Amino acid sequence: MKLSDPFNFQASHPASHDLAGKYSRAWTESALDIEFNSSNRLGISHTRGFLGNAVLPRRLTSLLVLVGLFFTIIVGRLVYLQIIKGSWYRTLAESNRLRIIPVPAERGIIYDRFNRALVENVPQFTLAITPQDLPRSAKERAETVARLASISGLSPEDIVAALETYGNASFESLTLKDNLDYNTALALYIQNADLPGVHVESGMKRQYLAAASTTLATDSPLTSLSHVLGYVGKLNKEEVARLRPEGYLLSDVIGKTGLEKTYQSLLRGIYGKKKIEVNAAGKEQATLAVDPPIPGNNLVLSIDKDAQSYLEKLMKASAKQTGHNRMAGIALNPQNGEVMALASTPAFNNNDFSGGISSDAYKGYLNDLDHPLFNRAIAGTYPPGSTVKLVISSAALEEGTITVATTVNSTGGLEVGDRFFKDWLPGGHGITNVVKAIAWSVNTFFYYAGGGYQNFVGLGVDRLTDYMRRFNLGALTGIDIPGEQRGFLPSKEWKRATKHENWFVGDTYNLSIGEGDLLVTPLQVAVWTAAIANGGKIITPHIVQKNINPVSHVAALTNRPLPRDTGIKSEYIRIVGQGMHECVESGSCQKLKQLPFAAAGKTGTAEWSKSKPNHAWFTSFAPYDHPQIVVTVLVEEGGEGSVSALPIARDWLAWWGKKYLTY
Repeated sequence: MKLSDPFNFQASHPASHDLAGKYSRAWTESALDIEFNSSNRLGISHTRGFLGNAVLPRRLTSLLVLVGLFFTIIVGRLVYLQIIKGSWYRTLAESNRLRIIPVPAERGIIYDRFNRALVENVPQFTLAITPQDLPRSAKERAETVARLASISGLSPEDIVAALETYGNASFESLTLKDNLDYNTALALYIQNADLPGVHVESGMKRQYLAAASTTLATDSPLTSLSHVLGYVGKLNKEEVARLRPEGYLLSDVIGKTGLEKTYQSLLRGIYGKKKIEVNAAGKEQATLAVDPPIPGNNLVLSIDKDAQSYLEKLMKASAKQTGHNRMAGIALNPQNGEVMALASTPAFNNNDFSGGISSDAYKGYLNDLDHPLFNRAIAGTYPPGSTVKLVISSAALEEGTITVATTVNSTGGLEVGDRFFKDWLPGGHGITNVVKAIAWSVNTFFYYAGGGYQNFVGLGVDRLTDYMRRFNLGALTGIDIPGEQRGFLPSKEWKRATKHENWFVGDTYNLSIGEGDLLVTPLQVAVWTAAIANGGKIITPHIVQKNINPVSHVAALTNRPLPRDTGIKSEYIRIVGQGMHECVESGSCQKLKQLPFAAAGKTGTAEWSKSKPNHAWFTSFAPYDHPQIVVTVLVEEGGEGSVSALPIARDWLAWWGKKYLTY
């Protein structure tokens, strides 16, 4: 036996078992350590004590920490999603399946003074898209847009532009194409069945009955009513930003012009709600509940459809005869401001704009030299010519510059320095008082009254413009359709600031006969004529008499300001009215003597260009002894008012008398 054999030694000496075992383990571990060290050039020890007692516990602890942290994050996320944000995600998930969509209200109807409908709402189909239901993938979305473009006739660029502009609204439909006929709507409905977010909707379209008989503005008997009623259209980008906080939708239409715009809030109505169930593509599967909409209020106008039609008919007949196409006519009640007729020709067909106008049709209107989209009655500004002499006479009488007995010798004009301010009649009118001056429109008398001459002291520019403001010159009349213009009232300060010139007496003379820089609208002329007819009150012209709630049928009168006093004594107003009556009896308005009732009138011929004809004016009221109607007519470049404007007013007054007066 060899002592070097530890196993044999242990077996031969049991009593030495523990000691032998200790040496045996030490020898073995030393041998292993030497062996590993010889093969492990890095010198890392692989002893069992090092592996078991040093490395393993630290790694196990780290692993347990990581596992614990992982489960803590998972549990925390679950708590956040299920408890903290649980209701929000439940609502979101539910909204993907259940949606509350608005139900548009039917727009209110507009009637004339005799309750005859001037507009109606007709059914239509529209192609719409819900941006939030489109595919999220850019590739799939582009494919959907391409398919939609191919079957709708729209360009992909137009669809993309609409989505970029309006595509951020949550689950709200965006109208792409209006006024689809039934067959087209059915075909699109079938083809769009597998396109996510695309659907055909039913709705209502505004149709204007007055202009519905033709698509040509010059052929329809009532296209001038388009300026009064206006039209509706889709929201543009600016309107979306402004009106979204008020609850307007991307698919809404609003009044763009006319009464449709002024009374938008009344006509609009109140939206209803419909709860529907949709599939993954956003297609409606079932209707779960409906809260019906409330229709908009109806409007009753002071406009008489027949009166409007006849006025337009007379204007078009005059245009055909004289070649002067551009004109305006107004008929209103001088006591309360109710407008019975308001026409501007040429006009346009507002049905062309309902549901969107084609670019070609719109260009046609814009390129028309007669500007049919322009409402001359309230927005056209012109020198008033001799119609302003009604204001000058009132002011001069009130200020004591003249009396009813004051006379001036008209010899054909006045010479001031190297300038000559002429009368319209060569040689003049002879001895003239205020009544004759109005009846025959004698310029010389108004040169004296307005600017003075030699020893005669006139009103002067400051008092002239003060009284003109009292008669509403240079200010809005307040009529209830948009687009009205103020005109222009010149002054010494304005001329010095803009023309860098002093104000001369010649400027005052021009102002006194309604020429020079003074500009007014036909409606303003009608308003100051009404002041002469009603005893000196400035009324607010208006078109809507009342609005009616379609549910309760309760009617509410339109709010309007009370008449404003000009401050002119009634006796002086009567003298001016006498001059207008004398114009009919013996002056330049004698064509009105053909009427079966007494009337009062004033002609006007306004010079405004050295190379173009004068504007023709005529304004009047009737009956003379108890005025009920004012009629004002302007014919652009029509020459003399007594020739081109007066006959239109005369024939309309004859028609009006048969319908409204009992003799």
